[in-house]
Amino acid sequence: MGRPGQESIRNIGIMAHIDAGKTTVTERILFYTGRLHRMGDVDHGTAAMDWMPQERERGITITAAATTCTWRDHRINIIDTPGHVDFTVEVERSLRVLDGAVAVFCGVGGVEPQSETVWHQADRYGVPRLAFVNKLDRQGSDFDMVLGMMRERLGAKPLPVCIPIGSGSDFSGIVHVLDGVAMRFDQESLGVEIHTEPVPAGMKERYEAARDEMWEAAALLDDRAMERYFAGELGREEVRSLIRRGTIEGRFVPVLCGSALRNAGIQPLLDAVVDWLPSPSELPAVTGTAPDGRAAMRQRTEDEPFTALVFKIQSDDHLGRLAYMRVYSGVAADGDTVLNNRTGRKDRLARLLRMHADKRTHIEEIAAGDIAAVGLRGAATGDTLTDMDHPIALEPIVFPDPVMQMAIEPESTRDEKALEEALADLTGEDPTLRTGIDEDSGQLLIRGMGELHLEIVADRLKREKRIKVRTGRPQVSYREGVSDRAEAESEFEREIGGRRNFGHARLAVSPIRSGIEFVAGSRAAELPAGIVEAVRTGVMGAVGAGPIAGFPLDGIRIELVEARLHESDSSEIGYSTAAAMALRNAVSSACPILKEPVMKVDVVCPGEYVGDVIGDISARRGRVSSMEPRGEVSLVDARVPLAELFGYTTSLRSLTQGRASYTMQFLEFAEVPPAAALALKQRMGIACNPADAAGRG
Repeated sequence: MGRPGQESIRNIGIMAHIDAGKTTVTERILFYTGRLHRMGDVDHGTAAMDWMPQERERGITITAAATTCTWRDHRINIIDTPGHVDFTVEVERSLRVLDGAVAVFCGVGGVEPQSETVWHQADRYGVPRLAFVNKLDRQGSDFDMVLGMMRERLGAKPLPVCIPIGSGSDFSGIVHVLDGVAMRFDQESLGVEIHTEPVPAGMKERYEAARDEMWEAAALLDDRAMERYFAGELGREEVRSLIRRGTIEGRFVPVLCGSALRNAGIQPLLDAVVDWLPSPSELPAVTGTAPDGRAAMRQRTEDEPFTALVFKIQSDDHLGRLAYMRVYSGVAADGDTVLNNRTGRKDRLARLLRMHADKRTHIEEIAAGDIAAVGLRGAATGDTLTDMDHPIALEPIVFPDPVMQMAIEPESTRDEKALEEALADLTGEDPTLRTGIDEDSGQLLIRGMGELHLEIVADRLKREKRIKVRTGRPQVSYREGVSDRAEAESEFEREIGGRRNFGHARLAVSPIRSGIEFVAGSRAAELPAGIVEAVRTGVMGAVGAGPIAGFPLDGIRIELVEARLHESDSSEIGYSTAAAMALRNAVSSACPILKEPVMKVDVVCPGEYVGDVIGDISARRGRVSSMEPRGEVSLVDARVPLAELFGYTTSLRSLTQGRASYTMQFLEFAEVPPAAALALKQRMGIACNPADAAGRG
């Protein structure tokens, strides 16, 4: 397949809540486009896109997998993303480089918690979307309910472009509103043959209402189209074109439907991807920063200098370290030399590859609008690769901090070096995986986004790296904050390397909701910029360890109130050191507190067990925010400290005879209540004082 023009490329992601069926949708897309000759099955571990052993055993997607297929002479680059909250980072970095997305919703569950998370991630990056309501053959499915949930929970404007014929066991096809026909998908040919027929008589009224809604939504985008609409002259092809415009502008979200498992509705979805999601050339220029600090821009054309963003790193047994990159401008050939703007190093594009999950095809060049993998030893996620003579740094990808940690060690001391190297590979692949040493015990710690995340890491070490390891019980990663305002000052004066170094800083700290905020007060505004920057450097270097137990600081506003100058000895190292000392003193005086990660927990359970589930949540220091009946089941929305959720899966199964399920996602760091804080300090061997009884100190 030759290199197509940008107008014939679609870069899309498939995103959804776990078990909504997005990997099955992707498998059907690959089958109908001829990329696969045999359909894979998630339940039987044969899905092509779930290539990792851990994915096939658990029936879930863990890592974003890339592939390419062709439909109506358009190249579609697809990234199949995970639906489990522990691997949200894979969705985050995929959306950063995609031009469009397909959000898959379960026809029974509707807009589920992780669906909300990925939808808002797409909002943040301004990614145009289609929606596909799946599993309409399941008992209890309700297409209109899903549309309502999209409006209420996502703030979206869904535009049904297909409507289902029947539901549950009566589901038999779809009505394509724009074309005005019913479509039945022949099961003997695995849905390849599509029979079109007139809209069923019993659906005429619903079809006409959907058609009126579609024509009106299209007409509202253009004044002249509105005139033709009122005159009854707005044609089908013009409506098709206007829907494309409305989708790209985010005015509405076309909604399709079907059942991927029953091979129904996938071809209209592919048509919608080609017709309504944008090509790379239709999107605005990318912006970044030039070496001199000024804003810079790249148009998305092949005529511009080469610019690409590395969005994923993957270790390959045969080719070593592969970097997945999205090219925004220019053209690069296999073997070309490019500049890594983070490291300042020249790197050679050792081998350009078109990926299909874990399989690969060598290609000669890559151009603006495309996605490929390349052998790059020193690259990391978020790096910008550019033409040597035209450097630009694109905005990096921001990742959340880990909320859970676990001790790990090799069974044999001979494997210590191998474990260190293996973890370096894994942390290079996964920016939310961190490693560190416990200062008290000297143990090696791995930090991640949840129990499953850490479990997968340990399993990969054993299988892929062939290192036998022992792991401890996962532990929560706490933070430290302040509950009051306090000021402190510190002065540093010392001779270093034969030169006197002086620094002074008075800082004020106060609580905020989250993060670390540094500001220079009105009195400090007149200080030289170098002094303020040195203070900032000292402060940011000291926020990694609080005064209670050495946990990182969070939720603190730090104000530089004053910094005295010395006529001859003022130095950056002096002000940096003084600021770090002043920060420690100020935090210690501001009633420091322990903060713990609190999770948003959504439990779906039969109505008869709701009372038991709510009682168990309360016993875990949780707080129920809402309870929503949904047919025969109820959705319980709660806020629960992560420390109380270890083993929750087993407990919930026991309470509900295995009939309930739950999902959770990180919400915020909140203060640990007094009694729990006291017990935590005692477990950790931290000296307690009378203030602990009130939850302070």
